Amino acid sequence: MANHEDLSRRPSSPRHPGIDHVLPSASLKSLAHPLRVRIYDELSAYGPLTASGLGERLGESSGSTSYHLRQLEKAGLVREDTTRGKGRERWWERTPGSVAIPDARSLPPGSAERLAVKLVEDEWFRGREQNFREFVAEGDQVFGPEWLDIATSDTINLRLTPEQLHALVADIDAVLMTYIDAYKRTPTPGSRPVQIHLNAFPLVRGTPTEASETSETSEEERS
Repeated sequence: MANHEDLSRRPSSPRHPGIDHVLPSASLKSLAHPLRVRIYDELSAYGPLTASGLGERLGESSGSTSYHLRQLEKAGLVREDTTRGKGRERWWERTPGSVAIPDARSLPPGSAERLAVKLVEDEWFRGREQNFREFVAEGDQVFGPEWLDIATSDTINLRLTPEQLHALVADIDAVLMTYIDAYKRTPTPGSRPVQIHLNAFPLVRGTPTEASETSETSEEERS
């Protein structure tokens, strides 16, 4: 299952060549703290911020965000943006490039690494759900029709084989990467932070399509 954070994912998923960086154990453990995941997500979504700016956005003290930023810096996940700030003011940004977390199935049950993967995944899902709920609840008070008319949330139901799903995800990846390459580092004036959620997974309560069902469908299409 893919887990995206600027095309962050588990390493088994189809990837854009040369982009994914699988977090080593030490970095994964360093990220596996709820506030650190929130800090990392905030920098990913909104760009460089100071420790005090992060504190205001996340409801934390600047001392707390400053401490966790230093820990993330040691893990290579964030870095200081030396092009900003005056005097002792320090701005922080996420280290460029996508990241991948290990597939929990490859880690021993109950291990610290597997628990870390679970925590990071849970926090990512929580944050994404919160962002979408905020848009649904408050979007019409913040954005004009030029945004509201084109924002979308689609649910599409298909029957696919693993190979077909793989091909679909790879095609979507290719489209996403053209936009990441074009606009991630050089945003257009007037642009806003935009978050894209893509979930593509088999339904747990579904059953495999039988050959007889495929034959029946073909007969219906011909009649």
